[in-house]
Amino acid sequence: MGTVINFKGYTGEIDMININNIANYLLNKESMSNKKLQKICYYAYAWYLTMYDDYLFTDGGFEAWVHGPVNRELYDRFKGYGWQNIPKNENKENLSSEIEEFVGMIYDNFYMHTADELEAMTHAERPWIDARKGLGKNETSVNRIDDNVIKAFYRSLSEGAQVE
Repeated sequence: MGTVINFKGYTGEIDMININNIANYLLNKESMSNKKLQKICYYAYAWYLTMYDDYLFTDGGFEAWVHGPVNRELYDRFKGYGWQNIPKNENKENLSSEIEEFVGMIYDNFYMHTADELEAMTHAERPWIDARKGLGKNETSVNRIDDNVIKAFYRSLSEGAQVE
């Protein structure tokens, strides 16, 4: 099941940014694989959408790929690394303190997981499962993960509801 994030005290007032801003910020914290970066960016997108009914970034959302949620723009940017880690970004991303606080909360809740653990987590969650309905385990897909399903699922987690 998903991880519930504690947003106590966070106002949700931030400027619109793109997924590359989020990726750069995360890569400033550590070197990681494209797969791990994708999953942490997905959780930032999903939790922001859930908590504030607004988009943290509007760069195409996420598709339900075999290895979990993937943003195509971000994938294309880093696909040259294959399964290797993307180097740590030494240039500080110029983000507002509100954005850094929000993404920092997401990072703090997920950084300790491996890419494979994050993949397994997303595979157990309704948004990815619903977007993959009717597809084989290893069948490719460009099905978009529905934002309404994301909001309903993560809202149920944040409210302590049982999710099937």
